[in-house]
Amino acid sequence: MPNLRISEAAALLGVSDDTVRRWIDQGRLASVQLDNGRKGVEGAELAAFAQRAAEAAEPGVTIAASARNRMRGIVTRVVKDGVMAQVDMQAGPFRVVSLMSRESADELGLEVGSVAVASIKSTHVVVEIPEA
Repeated sequence: MPNLRISEAAALLGVSDDTVRRWIDQGRLASVQLDNGRKGVEGAELAAFAQRAAEAAEPGVTIAASARNRMRGIVTRVVKDGVMAQVDMQAGPFRVVSLMSRESADELGLEVGSVAVASIKSTHVVVEIPEA
């Protein structure tokens, strides 16, 4: 089972190292002792914690949706032409780019600084293992 340093856990959750330490001290997140003697977080525990946090923070007026991959973030860039718009969002450590009609972007009122939720549904999702 992989163990992660607190800084790695924080980066994956999109929070500061101090926030992860505080969650550990409050008993919200279990810690393990790493080989170097420092505190860390077990990968499976972090995954379960992230999932619980995402479910608890689920925004919304949506009654039901088939997309299970929802990321709340902030709009960082909007580029519009006559027909299309490209909307860039930052959701924690993740950059999400959406191409949509200009009409949709206008109707949603998307602009830099807007809070939005990216719902992603795909039959093809690539999963990678990052370099240690």
